[in-house]
Amino acid sequence: MSRGVKLKRTLIISVHPDDETLGCGGTTLKHRDNGDEIFWLILTKADKSVGFTDDFLLKREREIKTVSDLYGFKETIKLDFMTTKLHLVDFNVMITAISKVINHIKPQIVYMNNRSDIHTDHQIAAKAILSCTKSFRYPFIERILMYECISETEMSAPFPENMFIPNVYSDISNYIEKKVDIMKIYKSEVQNPPMPRSLENIRALARYRGASCGVDYAEAFMLVRERF
Repeated sequence: MSRGVKLKRTLIISVHPDDETLGCGGTTLKHRDNGDEIFWLILTKADKSVGFTDDFLLKREREIKTVSDLYGFKETIKLDFMTTKLHLVDFNVMITAISKVINHIKPQIVYMNNRSDIHTDHQIAAKAILSCTKSFRYPFIERILMYECISETEMSAPFPENMFIPNVYSDISNYIEKKVDIMKIYKSEVQNPPMPRSLENIRALARYRGASCGVDYAEAFMLVRERF
């Protein structure tokens, strides 16, 4: 790392565990290797009340711990809103909870899910996150990027307001295999081809995004705001 390079406090926000790996796993590893402080905020949790077994819940906690350790997050914060039920949460309660975390971490860079993903949780969370990143209330934030989640982003109806149009690319050629290895930890989330969340399709999307910017593998983002 060059002398004089300013390290960045970077917040990765997942609506559900695995969003971070699908959307910006390789980029997160780059931040870690650059010496940036990286933090992980998980908005929702699984629960028996929505059909998950005790065995699954125990495995999921182990998965989160393993994934957190592999990325080297300085802190992993869980808000524990019920998965698939964000539409039932008082919006002010959600904004207050997210805002508290952002003010605690004071990140310069924020990665978040795409606002128009097909999953209702993702849509609601994105609206809340955008409310928690207003420049006049959170002046320490320098850059906000929305990432894509395979099986959620591309499944939205092809209306103009739903389009994910990448304008920022991150070269993850040195990290694609590590990203795939971390994704394997989420055993219940990995699918077989031709289902979208197969390991082959995760690599294929990264190859396609890489071709768009002249590298072997890349992750793509939509820039929400940047100040420099």
